[in-house]
Parts: sequence; C-alpha cells; structure tokens
Amino acid sequence: MGKVSKNILLNDVEIIDTSVEGKSVAKHEGMVIFCEGGVPGDIVDLDVYKKKSKLAEAKVVAIKSPSPNRVIPECPHFGVCGGCKWQNMSYSSQLHYKQKFVSDALVRIGKLDIPEISPVFGNNESFFYRNKLEFSFSNKKWLTAEQIKSEEEVADRNAVGFHIPGRFDKVLDITKCFLQPEPSNLIRNEVRDYAAKHNLSYFDIRDKNGFLRTLMIRITGIGEIMVVVAIYEWLEEELFSLLEHLKNKFPEITSLQYVHSNKANDSLDGLEIKTYSGRPYIIEEMEGLQFKISAKSFYQTNSKQAYNLYKIAREFADLKGDELVYDLYTGTGTIANFIARKCKKVIGVEYNEDSVRDADINSKDNNISNTFFVAGDMKNILTDNFITEHGKPDVIITDPPRAGMHEDVVKVILNAVPAKIVYVSCNPSTQARDLAMMSHMYTVVKVQPVDMFPQTAHVENVVLLVKK
Repeated sequence: MGKVSKNILLNDVEIIDTSVEGKSVAKHEGMVIFCEGGVPGDIVDLDVYKKKSKLAEAKVVAIKSPSPNRVIPECPHFGVCGGCKWQNMSYSSQLHYKQKFVSDALVRIGKLDIPEISPVFGNNESFFYRNKLEFSFSNKKWLTAEQIKSEEEVADRNAVGFHIPGRFDKVLDITKCFLQPEPSNLIRNEVRDYAAKHNLSYFDIRDKNGFLRTLMIRITGIGEIMVVVAIYEWLEEELFSLLEHLKNKFPEITSLQYVHSNKANDSLDGLEIKTYSGRPYIIEEMEGLQFKISAKSFYQTNSKQAYNLYKIAREFADLKGDELVYDLYTGTGTIANFIARKCKKVIGVEYNEDSVRDADINSKDNNISNTFFVAGDMKNILTDNFITEHGKPDVIITDPPRAGMHEDVVKVILNAVPAKIVYVSCNPSTQARDLAMMSHMYTVVKVQPVDMFPQTAHVENVVLLVKK
C-alpha cells in the first residue's frame, strides 16, 4: 500500500470483524480498513495512515463505545511487542472468530462441500501455555511513545525481549511475558541483571558485534527445563561464568546449553550446540510415552493442547491395527509414536535431520519397533518410487508447515490412494487450497478446529478425508 500524504481521521466507525493476521476490520464508504487496537463491536475513531484503492490501514485513536467483547489486557507490553494481539478480546469471542476463520477458508477459499464444523476445542489455559520462547538481545532498545514524548534520557539502551514488528534492529525489553510459565521470566530477568552487573555487551545486528545474542527457554509439561544461550563474540570466560551462575541460581534447569552463533540470522541451523550441564535434551511425556526434545527439534509449542490435538488426529484415523500409516512432516515423531500401538507400521517423513534422529531415539526409548523415519525434502522423498518401495499407505496423516503441502506432494498422495487422509494444519487457508486439489477423489467427513494459541488469531484445524 502506498502512503497517503496526510492521515485521514474517521469518526464513529464500527469494528465489524477480524482478519487472519489478528487485526480488526471496519468498512467505510466501500473501503475495507484493517485496524490496530479494535475489537468487533467497538465504535471508534480511526487514524488512517495507509490507503490504496479500496483498502486502508488505520490505528484506533479513541474508543467511543466499547464492544461487550472487549476486556482489559493482562500484559503490560500489549500493543507494543506485536504478539498476543487479541488480549483485548474475551476468550469466547476469540473462539468464535477462529471458528469463522476455518469456515471461511474451507468454504470461500477451498469452495469445499463440508459437514458441520465441530466447535473449536478451546484451551484450558489462556496464558502461560507455551513450552518454548526465544528472546533476542539488542543494544538498540525500543523506546515507548511515552519515553519519546517526555524526552526521557534512557541511559541503558540494552534490551532482552522480542523484536518490534517491522524493525529487525529494535527489541522491546520485556519485564514479564504471559506466554510461558515460570521460571521463564525469572531466568530471562536474571540474565539481564547479571549482564548489567558484569558489563556484558548485547548484540548489534547492524554493526555485527556484541556478546549476548539470543536466549531460548523450553519447559515441558513434566517440569523439565532447557536453556540455550547464543553468543556472537566468543568470550569464553564471560560465557562460562554466566552459565555457571545460571546453573547455581536455577538448579532445576535440566539442560543448560550454549552456541557460538556468528551467522547473519538468528537461526541455529548448521551450528553446533554444546551442553554445559545436564543433558543435551529434555523430556516430554504423553500417555506414558516419553519424547526427547533437543534444542533444534520441532515440538508443538503448547504441550497440553498438543495432546488433545493428537488424540483428535488418532480418533479421525480410527485405526484397527493392521494399517500402514504414513506420517508426513513427522517432526520428532510424536504423532507416529503416539499412534504406533494402534497400527501395523508407521513411516514418518521429515525435513529436519535432528528431528528424525530424535524420532528414532523416541521409538527406541519407548520400545516401539514398528516405526521407520526418513529425513529429506518432502517433495523429493515422497515419490511414487518411495511408495513402491515401502508400500501403499492405508492412512496418511499430514501436518505440514504454514505454507501447506507442495503440489507435487499432493499428487503423490493422490496416486497412493489411501482410504483416509487426516490433515492437521496450522493454517486453514493453505489447508483449504490443498483440500481443493484433492476434492475430486476425497470427501471431507469431519472438521475439528483446535485452539493452540490463545490471545492470537492462529488456529489449528484437523480434517478427515475419506476416499470417494
């Protein structure tokens, strides 16, 4: 969208909907306006700062009449950090609009003939539900509007927290995050205090210098804790002193690790992560099964709700014990191992080699012998030759990333002609696109949305397809 030369102020506009990105939506004289800070049902004044044709973007500058669905956000950083955009909306309303997202995607985008969608499976905990967070260090703290207006002199420009949306070099210093249970906040704040006391430098993403770069914290449902400190400049004495301090301050840390990260981006791919104390992994449990999770492994970031998600996928598959199941995008093999006792064999395919190693280990540790895992790009691995070699699946369970499945993968699935496909998705829009490509051969029988991420617009969706 192009910038207008002068902002437009609109008065007494009603917020009527939400967008899949988490913004609210209003309409004015045929123009659709995506708004920051609105809740459906609000009557507001809008400052329109971008406009192009019949689309515009705006900020809510005054709430004339609040929506009955509006609530007071818990987090002091709401509206600044860019996360948890729906904290100002009641949880029941959040579920309503997530249900609407799924319906709109399948009907409008996919143009699918679908059964009645089951009510969204809500999350029991609307805060402190994430098992993994990654914080960034920066020597360019984001200053709040109040600090700038007051021309306050901010002596400490270091920040550890989250990047401001649209500003790769600016980080909001987080005092308390409502996403992850303790000791997450305690650990992050202790690192900040220790760094200030010992004059440790923070990463400068523009000039490429500084010591502290990122901090990963993972906490499993059984209380195991992983902490990974990533540094840019290699200062061994300073690093090991910090790690020793964390080890002594938080003896409950199960896995304390570090990594020398001098890449252009914050990704840990290709880097060697070393263990300072404890184990190089943490353990999650589910129905008596234990899953080892290493620093680079993917695992659903809401452990308790992941259990419900997997139970729904297993229920949809309705396994009788003699099936060959393909588990695509298997990650650490959680779904594969979760369903292995209900079928003849599970073949898991996953891009990340670290995750596949964890999947193999998880099978061995749980005395599961009927799984087989393969690492590689899905569209290159899952070919007709692969199916000829390993057998035609009776059931395919697929849980792709947000981008959905590559068209070549969809073609191979159709050529395999499984009796059932269970499609687990974190993006109903790309899921609808993929389902449309399969609609000539498969019928959508069940649809079950699952809320994995309260306070956000994200929703998972599980669909059962049965061969026509």
